[in-house]
Amino acid sequence: MSVLAVIPARYGSTRFPGKPLAKIAGQMMIERVWRIAAAAEGVDRVVVATDDERIMDAVSAAGGEAVMTDEACRNGTERALDAVHRLKSDAEIIINVQGDAPLIPPWVIGGVAETLRADPSLQMATPAIALPAETEARMRADKANGSASGTTVVFNKAMDAMYFSKNVIPFRRKPDEGAPTYQHIGLYGYRRDTLEQLVALDPTPFELTESLEQLRALENGIPIRIVLTDYRGRSAWSVDSPDDAVRVEEIIQREGEMV
Repeated sequence: MSVLAVIPARYGSTRFPGKPLAKIAGQMMIERVWRIAAAAEGVDRVVVATDDERIMDAVSAAGGEAVMTDEACRNGTERALDAVHRLKSDAEIIINVQGDAPLIPPWVIGGVAETLRADPSLQMATPAIALPAETEARMRADKANGSASGTTVVFNKAMDAMYFSKNVIPFRRKPDEGAPTYQHIGLYGYRRDTLEQLVALDPTPFELTESLEQLRALENGIPIRIVLTDYRGRSAWSVDSPDDAVRVEEIIQREGEMV
């Protein structure tokens, strides 16, 4: 089964205009994400899906592949599908890799690709990590103060997601007892027909309430397989603002390059 990794990269950003082209430790953020995705086992092709010629030219100059997509795309999911159509790709599995995640390990991307390859019955897959107690406690405190950063997930014994939330789930009746808390990593693998189906569906109530696109799949009965992974001692951080770019640069200087 062929696997295409698509990295949506939009130039416009309210908090960080031109974010994909921001330099982090001397390298554009979008180039970093492209190189990580290209290093993932099981990924056959990597393309950046953009709406801006500046990103297109920068990716090409760095040796990557990019495709122009419709400016009307409302989110990364729609942009990923638009890229597939414009490329006339026959890939059976599409991996949607967030362009603002320059610290995503290649083995996390590869794990999602391998999970879908190993079981043709799966329609969607996405990774999650178990949170250490101290990290969970910090997340709960941040949420209590109104933070929308970070998403958690609960899943059944078959490893299929039951719900994703911007709150920390499950609720702990006793602070030190019960099931672990799992943080969702915003990366998705789809069968081609499942991606087509999702984009054609209307937004759903829980999706709109939580502002989480993946809930559209669950609300329409499309199962999402959770792929448990870990960062093997690496730090995780996404880039939403210039301050985040500085934080990622500090992490790279401390932990070394990912690829």
